[in-house]
Amino acid sequence: MTNPNHLSSQEFLQQAQNLPVIDVRSPAEYAHAHIPKAVNIPLFDNDERALVGTCYKKKGKDAAVLLGLELVGPKLANFVRESKRLARTGEALVHCWRGGMRSGSFAWLLRTAGLKVQTLDGGYKAYRNHVLESFTESQNMIILGGKTGSGKTEILQEIQKLNQQVIDLEGIAHHKGSSYGAIGQEKAPTSEQFENLVHQQWAKLDRTQPLWLEDESRKIGGCYIPVPLWTQMRAAKVLFIDIPKEIRIERLVKEYAFVSHQLLIEATDRIQKRLGGQHHQAAIEALDQQDYATVADITLSYYDKSYLFGLSQRPPEQVVKVEILEDNPAQTAQKTIELANTILQP
Repeated sequence: MTNPNHLSSQEFLQQAQNLPVIDVRSPAEYAHAHIPKAVNIPLFDNDERALVGTCYKKKGKDAAVLLGLELVGPKLANFVRESKRLARTGEALVHCWRGGMRSGSFAWLLRTAGLKVQTLDGGYKAYRNHVLESFTESQNMIILGGKTGSGKTEILQEIQKLNQQVIDLEGIAHHKGSSYGAIGQEKAPTSEQFENLVHQQWAKLDRTQPLWLEDESRKIGGCYIPVPLWTQMRAAKVLFIDIPKEIRIERLVKEYAFVSHQLLIEATDRIQKRLGGQHHQAAIEALDQQDYATVADITLSYYDKSYLFGLSQRPPEQVVKVEILEDNPAQTAQKTIELANTILQP
């Protein structure tokens, strides 16, 4: 018989839209990756978790349980206070790593204190399996392509304003994809947390409508696009935004001319081998002279070749060129949507 207090991952996430989620894993586990919007109220801190784990291995389950009780005893009242502060309606969701003793004990405590609590069957591990499995679900996609500096992110934002489904993978990764991509961005999530955050949007999609994504390498900064999603992206039609190089240079100058000079040098140094010694030296000299247009021109020669090589790995009939002669993301968005509607006609 199914326990009504134990929810499947799908049921848990559905309830989480309206109820607070309490993650009772250690702070280190939570920091590495967690269910989006979950709040960490750790049963054990990092050191305590290590102590209990060591005790379990050396002395067995009973000794580990006893040690755990000794460690959490003084914290019980605070657990209840924090949880009641979160659970304003008197209901909460709780999970740990595998849906075992940590979440079970915590849920028992909160129920004893008068809260209605449900737990995640299989814990965070089951949630992760659910996340990765979800990306195998078929989704009609349109990939927005274009060389570096084409303004793809801004175009996607305008496409979204026109009531289209968009997932901004670079925005979630806090990275724009190139050696310069982390400059000016917030701290990037771990690759696992990136997957969790992408899933948060993926799960809300209307499968009958197309999804717009930017053409990406599988690796965005330190984050990796899940293989099933990446496979679907590589099989989708690409609308290649073809904008003159001088316009792209102008965009890049506006974007990077006022950031840290040292960060620009470090980013340029990271692609020294790819640029070649002569071009790298010329780019560094241009940076020293604050000639950002020349830096952009030199680095784009490398990035353009790299991007076009990746594009060439797709079947030619999969790529549709969209020639754009001015930097107008809103106008480009309208044009690409109209073209996509034509392409996707059965």
